Amino acid sequence: MRFEVSKVLDAIEVRLTTDPALARAVVDLSEVVRYADLDGGRPASLVRLGLLVDALGRYVAEENVPVYAVAPRGLISDTDLTSNERMVVRRWADDGKIEVVPQLDDRVLEVAEMLGLPVLTRDREDRFRDRRPWVTDPGRLLALVSNQGGPVLVPRVGRGEVAPPVPRSPLGERLLARVWNCPAPNCTSYSTGGAGDSDSFFSDMRTFTSPVSQPPPALRSGAPTCPRHGERLRDAGARPATEVFSVRIDGVIRQRFVVSEDQPVVIGRAPEGGAGVMLGQWLTDDARKWISRGHVQLSLRAGEVTVTDISMNGSGLRPGGAPDDDQRLTLKRDESRVLGPEDVVELYAGVHLGRSKMWATGGVVQPESVMGEAPTMAFRPVGR
Repeated sequence: MRFEVSKVLDAIEVRLTTDPALARAVVDLSEVVRYADLDGGRPASLVRLGLLVDALGRYVAEENVPVYAVAPRGLISDTDLTSNERMVVRRWADDGKIEVVPQLDDRVLEVAEMLGLPVLTRDREDRFRDRRPWVTDPGRLLALVSNQGGPVLVPRVGRGEVAPPVPRSPLGERLLARVWNCPAPNCTSYSTGGAGDSDSFFSDMRTFTSPVSQPPPALRSGAPTCPRHGERLRDAGARPATEVFSVRIDGVIRQRFVVSEDQPVVIGRAPEGGAGVMLGQWLTDDARKWISRGHVQLSLRAGEVTVTDISMNGSGLRPGGAPDDDQRLTLKRDESRVLGPEDVVELYAGVHLGRSKMWATGGVVQPESVMGEAPTMAFRPVGR
């Protein structure tokens, strides 16, 4: 059973991010691990985060939906979790997968407001209304509730379909336009490396957040502050520009990814070295034969995204997303084109890349579950 739980936690880890461009919702991890009514199990279980991750995927009808999780530091030593779960929480924090703060305070609401994201919580809106009036907007608070087909997310305020995207706050836009440095040694969120951090078991194995994907700073007494260390952050200059793209295969959004000014992205069947965006797991046999390991490269410069074909068989470009094959342009190997706002790159029939804001729905009926290896029937998703 321990091995099965570890596999579930590994699957959940892939859906965790503090990248402002990719996160789709914010959650208090210390709250969701105590949703004991979902399974009737222990007082706290880290596996319950997987139920929430699955529910978010169903709510937005999309695969691989990342969650921004915030946890108080006390969760790392919470004896209601197993020793392995506590170690996993520490590893996630040290790798920048989640954000750990000394005291939770309003950090979940602060992140949600800055990034324009919904909060996944069972707390009532009246607890937050005086501090953050925006929580009364439809779709800003979503609650995880039990349902016959598995836990689902429902709006705490308002009813109906998924609420439209909310823009980032003006403060969030200003803070996210800059790169920040934390003076604390080896800060994974606001540093590129340095001396070891003796308070971490995983200090020698840490990964560091790219300046492009730094989380939003906390604002304390009007100053940008590291939420984990409480240190005032130093402004290190302008943050590289980014564009968020989606992989859309046969009408289904499979993955979002970021193209930034400082890092071109290769997309293909299985890009070299594990870098880039790998499509092989979603392709038919014919598509795998056609699409090269590295098929196209997207790069961003001076506000323009350029696609370059690096494949053996060439690619297509549909100006404005035009479905008519007569309007489809062909890209030969080493040929490049600047993408218009609604242009779609076609690697193979039905295999498309485009800016994420073009597609309002992910088109998924039942997203792939992270709970497939869950050790009990109570945890397993329907149909598994």
